Amino acid sequence: MEVEFRHVREHIEVYSREGRFLFSADTEREARQEMRDEAA
Repeated sequence: MEVEFRHVREHIEVYSREGRFLFSADTEREARQEMRDEAA
């Protein structure tokens, strides 16, 4: 899945390629881990 990471204040927001909000995380690393976990 192609996504966009947006740094917003003190956290990361993850959006789909179409611009739909998916989830937020404290760090980009945490966001990437959550994406891996969902794909498994």
